[in-house]
Amino acid sequence: MNKSILPLFLLALLLAASCATYHPQPPSFYFEPLAPDIVTSLSLEDRLLVEDAWTYLQQGYPEKAQKLFARLSPESPFYYIGLGYTAYLQGNKVAAKEYFQTALKYQPQLYLAYLGLAQLHLEEGDEEAALAELREVLKSRPHHPWALEKYRTLRTRKTNEKLALARAALSQNNPEEAKKALLASLYYSPESIEANLLLADIYLREKNYDQALIHLQTVYQKEPQNPTVLEKYGQLLFLRQNYKKSLEIYQKLQQIKPEDKQIKETIERLKNRLGIFELPSQYEKIPTLEALTKEDIAALIGVKFKNYLEKPAGRPPILIDIATSWAAKFILTTASLGLLEVYPNHTFQPKKVVTRAEFAEIIYRLVNYLQRKGFRFIQQIPPEKIQLDDVSPDNYYYQPILFVLSYDLMSLNPEKKFETERPISGIEATKTLDIILNLIR
Repeated sequence: MNKSILPLFLLALLLAASCATYHPQPPSFYFEPLAPDIVTSLSLEDRLLVEDAWTYLQQGYPEKAQKLFARLSPESPFYYIGLGYTAYLQGNKVAAKEYFQTALKYQPQLYLAYLGLAQLHLEEGDEEAALAELREVLKSRPHHPWALEKYRTLRTRKTNEKLALARAALSQNNPEEAKKALLASLYYSPESIEANLLLADIYLREKNYDQALIHLQTVYQKEPQNPTVLEKYGQLLFLRQNYKKSLEIYQKLQQIKPEDKQIKETIERLKNRLGIFELPSQYEKIPTLEALTKEDIAALIGVKFKNYLEKPAGRPPILIDIATSWAAKFILTTASLGLLEVYPNHTFQPKKVVTRAEFAEIIYRLVNYLQRKGFRFIQQIPPEKIQLDDVSPDNYYYQPILFVLSYDLMSLNPEKKFETERPISGIEATKTLDIILNLIR
């Protein structure tokens, strides 16, 4: 090449290059490659055009990209998306925002427009608006790395700001301002343990138990093993008289703090309210026994009728032989109320096997006791129509036996015999007592 022509050639190249002005991306600008799934709906020609224009944007040549985007139909969402990013790189942020918003009118799920708007809001210092746009990005791209990181950072900062305001308000004894700040913090972080606990405390002091329950349930679901959460939740359930659920929570807390005396006392108090007894293993075996003893019968009545037996007035009877009985507390109750017999020598004979005739007398006493308390029983069979082949009218147990038969609480065998001397079984005794329970309920 002629040496005199070379400078002119280089000058021409320089002038040609200057027509495409280079615009470096701002340091904070995020611009990602096109995802294949968002261009699949385009025609082949438009897809190639958009991909070329997008490459120019990534390289920092918005004017070149603009010329290509301008060739798209205005109905194409990429027409406005492309012009939005072009305007952004050229520093025209007002136009960029308008283009992104217009793109969303054509395709509301186009996350690239939300990404652009989020960046514009961040540059303007409008973190609330930026968070809203980032939420929209994460709806369709829940694992988007840039959006997720920005969203978490912003959310954490806004949550902590509101929590700081709430703490300051509480230190100044201003619960209303604290509530406003805490509710605002939950807008950003609904699962915040601190915010939910502080709100629950405020509502508890106001005796607004319904609202307190909402926040404690939220925290309990997140941290079911947190001792502070369990204690507050259990206390609230107790105040709402949900004793069964409160007991469940306190028993869970006891597993974490087995030596805490206050928790043990609370559990006992709840059990008393619910009428729960710690029953010995002997009680569970009663229905399977062929012959019940007096202590078995006392336990059955004491447990099944716990809500109907009054606390005995005055001093309990002196019983010298029940100290080692597993059913001692039930014996004291039933004997004090006159439901089971105490012998003149102050013995109860807890191991004595109970016959069917003796059980009939016990049932006779129990029904009379319940009738005095206002419960009604209806006779099913007239006594004169009952035929007893093995019990004469001068038998000590004749009247109690006639009574239980007439009220259909016990029955004769197929030979019309009551079998007075046969031991009462666990199945028979349980069945009779359950019949009485169903009648008074």
